[in-house]
Amino acid sequence: MMDGGQSVAKRHGAAAGAEEDPDRHRAPPPVHEAADDQDDGDKKAPRQGSRRVASLDVFRGLTVAVVILVDGAGGEWPVIGHAPWHGCNLADFVMPCFLFIVGMAIPLSLKRIPDRGWAVRRVVIRTLKLLFWGILLQGGYSHAPDELTYGVDMKHIRWCGILQRIALAYLVVAVIEIATKDARVQDQSSSGFFSIFRMYLSQWIVACCILLIYLSLVYGIYVPDWEFRVRNVDSLNYGKVLTVTCGTRGNLSPPCNAVGYIDRKVLGINHLYQKPAWRRHRDCTDDSPYEGPFKRDAPAWCASPFEPEGLLSSFSAVLSTIIGVHYGHVLVHMKSHMDRLKQWVTMGVALLLLGIILHFSHAIPLNKQLYTLSYICVTAGAAGIVFSMLYFLVDVVSLRYVFEPLRWVGMNAMLVYVMAAAGIFEGFLNGWYYDGPKNTLVYWVRKHVFVRVWHSERVGILLYVLVAQILLWALLAGLLHRAGVYWKL
Repeated sequence: MMDGGQSVAKRHGAAAGAEEDPDRHRAPPPVHEAADDQDDGDKKAPRQGSRRVASLDVFRGLTVAVVILVDGAGGEWPVIGHAPWHGCNLADFVMPCFLFIVGMAIPLSLKRIPDRGWAVRRVVIRTLKLLFWGILLQGGYSHAPDELTYGVDMKHIRWCGILQRIALAYLVVAVIEIATKDARVQDQSSSGFFSIFRMYLSQWIVACCILLIYLSLVYGIYVPDWEFRVRNVDSLNYGKVLTVTCGTRGNLSPPCNAVGYIDRKVLGINHLYQKPAWRRHRDCTDDSPYEGPFKRDAPAWCASPFEPEGLLSSFSAVLSTIIGVHYGHVLVHMKSHMDRLKQWVTMGVALLLLGIILHFSHAIPLNKQLYTLSYICVTAGAAGIVFSMLYFLVDVVSLRYVFEPLRWVGMNAMLVYVMAAAGIFEGFLNGWYYDGPKNTLVYWVRKHVFVRVWHSERVGILLYVLVAQILLWALLAGLLHRAGVYWKL
């Protein structure tokens, strides 16, 4: 998905970034089984501690596949790209799904903590690795696959990004899990609906505090007028200093929200994302929701930078990870498939309905850039429902073979993200061109094998992404799985 010039893939880092080692996503055996089977014939959760939760791999693989899809075809199909401001398209579900998956993995990887200090060190090291890859891939150093250039001016490096957000959310939530997890709690199991909430009440108290701080800052900070220098060389205003008029409080509009204000003050305006999704806003271009030339009377903020993975929005994004942790706790403690599914589906539906009500009542709009409460509820609820469906199909009904390609991708998500979604592999191929950078194998296949055959740019590019990127890398991930090769962080 093209999001104002930078691929969405570069902004949608693989949840693999914070995924646990492949041998760690295993369904824990219940500590003690019920005395007899339930009358409804519900299948008991597997006893084998060595059995992987295949649906979690499938969900991760599906999310990575969606990243590749919206990155490659989002420019031609805006409905799957990021919403320019308020609203929620397919691409806007990717980041919360990654955080949800990261959250689910935390209880599975930390369900036995022999030493808290060791666990914290492990979490910190993994966080640093994520931050390194995030800055390398999303900070501006690499411009693959279309621009055969590399290097970034440190005065304008982008410090934030999707991998960085995943890293921070993982660090915060994993440390909370380690600090609040009592050794006795780890050996408890319960089928009561609210028992898991009571068992980890301290974590929900932390979540409520995070939400209150976020809402207080978003609606309480005064946003003054501000200015910026246009850096886009193709703009008629290149080099000019433009002023944006605000002088308001509690505003959720593109130019005058507290999220952007904090990022400009703390990170510096030169270190923000230079081509945000709002360039496709109806106030900025007549081609909305497509990207196009700005209107003659477009407001100044249309050309300004904005960090969609900024500090305050990342703070609220921790809540998506905490919700994922709850789903992981259910997986660890609930004894039967049916109990797990009841808990997951009920919470997913409740969150989804709450978010929809908040949005359509105009109380709190859906907004990925600001990571609003309604957005958290809708996306986390949807993630919970999708995972529940996959869990039923893959781990309960055992239709694993149907989803095997996605499971392969999910088990090697970081590799597929870096090579396919972030465009490193295509960038390498494009580096071997004949007579010009536009005459490469990638461009030839896209144009002659897909676009010309279907006589449609939109359909051809969509099929190219589905076949030559998603399906191809699913098969390659399968070969790597057969060889036992994984990219672990």
